Amino acid sequence: MKSSILTLFVAVFFLAIGCDSDEVTPKGTECDPSNAPVFAESDGLLLIEFEQADFGDGWQLVQDLSNATGDGYMRWGGDDHFGNPGNGVATFQLNISTPGTYRFTWRSAVTEGDNPTEANDTWLRFADADDFYGEKGNGSLVYPNGTGKSPTPEGASKDGWFKVYRSGNPLDFKWQARTSDNDAHNIFVTFETAGTYTMEVSGRSHGHAVDKFVMFLPDTYSFDEATQSTAFSTFTCK
Repeated sequence: MKSSILTLFVAVFFLAIGCDSDEVTPKGTECDPSNAPVFAESDGLLLIEFEQADFGDGWQLVQDLSNATGDGYMRWGGDDHFGNPGNGVATFQLNISTPGTYRFTWRSAVTEGDNPTEANDTWLRFADADDFYGEKGNGSLVYPNGTGKSPTPEGASKDGWFKVYRSGNPLDFKWQARTSDNDAHNIFVTFETAGTYTMEVSGRSHGHAVDKFVMFLPDTYSFDEATQSTAFSTFTCK
């Protein structure tokens, strides 16, 4: 009886303060906010739950464990920022011990509407990496606008940021990260020396959600091996 009364009290409390039980404040990691987590690459692989960062305003941690791993997934609930990166910025500190060129991809979903070409993208930047580019299977490369490199992608890009999108059905979570509109290029990042680097994400399309991301050396892992891995990266508090 006491348990039932307590449960009822909690439910009434959340209704009273207007909280949505599926959306809570991002909790990231156990690190103090002033000591950001530094994630360790191991054997050419980084696998990180996307919610493990301090996010700016506009991001929502949605807890729907039937669709996501970890503590839930991050959904951009702010306004659309199609031409203006730098909103709701979150950063990930990555400690690279194995230099090389890593492929980047994330597991994302469309949670707004039913059009796979909308609510399907987020801004991404690696400002201190030695190279950050998109590549097609035929060897064609594109670089973010603002880096002084060319060619640049079709569609939006600014100040070193790539618009990174997914396309096609199903709308639910799947592994895909591309840039350059109607000319899909996969995402690559080069680290020439060991050290700690910064990855930044910024809200773009309202309703785009990201569960986790992986970076891997293509000569060491296949795409399937990397995306099916359960070896999440360890971290230390900076």
